[in-house]
Amino acid sequence: MDAARFLFVSADAALITDLAWQVHREGHDVKYYIEAESDREIGNGFVSKTDDWRAEVDWADVIIFDDIWVGSDIGTGELAEELREKGKAVVGGTPNTDRLEEDRGYAMEILEEHGVNTVEHHIFHDFDAGIQHVQENPAPYVIKPLGEVQNVKRLLYVGNEDDGSDVVEVLHAYKKAWGHRMKGFQLQRKVEGVEIAICGFFNGNEFIDQVNFNFEHKKLFPGNIGPSTGEMGTSMFWAGQNKLFKQTFGNIEDWLAAEGYVGSIDINCIVNENDIYPLEFTPRFGYPTIALQEESIESSTGEFFYDLAHGNKPAVDVHNGYQIAVRVVLPPFPFDDEKTYDENSRNAAVVFETESRDGIHIEDAKKVDGQWRAAGESGMPIVVTGKGETMQGAREQAYDRIDDVVMPNMYYRDDIGERWVNGDGDRLLAWGYLGPE
Repeated sequence: MDAARFLFVSADAALITDLAWQVHREGHDVKYYIEAESDREIGNGFVSKTDDWRAEVDWADVIIFDDIWVGSDIGTGELAEELREKGKAVVGGTPNTDRLEEDRGYAMEILEEHGVNTVEHHIFHDFDAGIQHVQENPAPYVIKPLGEVQNVKRLLYVGNEDDGSDVVEVLHAYKKAWGHRMKGFQLQRKVEGVEIAICGFFNGNEFIDQVNFNFEHKKLFPGNIGPSTGEMGTSMFWAGQNKLFKQTFGNIEDWLAAEGYVGSIDINCIVNENDIYPLEFTPRFGYPTIALQEESIESSTGEFFYDLAHGNKPAVDVHNGYQIAVRVVLPPFPFDDEKTYDENSRNAAVVFETESRDGIHIEDAKKVDGQWRAAGESGMPIVVTGKGETMQGAREQAYDRIDDVVMPNMYYRDDIGERWVNGDGDRLLAWGYLGPE
């Protein structure tokens, strides 16, 4: 296709820099807007910026929103809907699809109304009521905050005790420490099995044929221990519209079409030999998932999103194998500590021991006189990816590439993809979820 004009919009924090850079490298015209003042240097030297995204709307052939948040409120779905009504091609949600992520109770209602089984769940806006529920119905639960505080990822808590006593103690602690901000939370009954996310790309009318299956690694340390983060790494593969897809997204495809949703939408599930249990939606790009999806889309990424935004069914080629992404971070990630960041990470140089930048993706980074540097406030400068015919092959490529990166104080998980190698893949195959479509 001829070069097109893409406008990328971060209405809160900068998240979509790498996709903007990829589309720019393919020869398209790119402008990028970042609302958060602390993030505005992110992407400098990689892509062109704009200080007023609305002034660029008429210029753009495609407008891409990266998240549901406009500051501390949901709202990009409303913006995207307004632009589509004016005839613009937009990758973004709607007010109702935004709500799938912000209001977990609403998300479960939508699934149940369309015949999808869900895990037992209850919404509370009072800590004492939640504590009483656990005490009267002892079991292991997962605590999931609602509203803007859900972005504080370490507040998600997965209970371990059969009587729910640890959940009770955590709720008591949250009431004291977070009661002023945590206006509600969901208690979800814990289910044992394999956690897998199903990610489809929707063009406003239907899903494309290729489905992305990914496995999140949210804890900070190898072995899945430590505080929860947004994500430390992801492993994935692409397949067709198999049983996992049909029993989840297959049931709500008509609802998404009625909404006019356009873009990536992900549903995280626990599956076991008995059933598929959806846990939560991500009605937007995932991070660093989108960087890994870019790596595994072997045709034009820009053409893919151009077609998606215009309601076409993209002819996309994807890597026929396995892929992993590893987030390489700096102190104080995942915490906020300005002094620590200033002393250890601000403007830190990202040095490469080879000329190749294959598999290197930017998150919170900038380029100054040709030198890559950490940018922003979060300590997440880069993501490193790898591909292979096997998950182990993808792991080896990614970690070999990390060995060629030098950043003082950098850290990362060295076990991304091991869960698949150590049995998750065999279990999913044995339970019949990954067989013929």
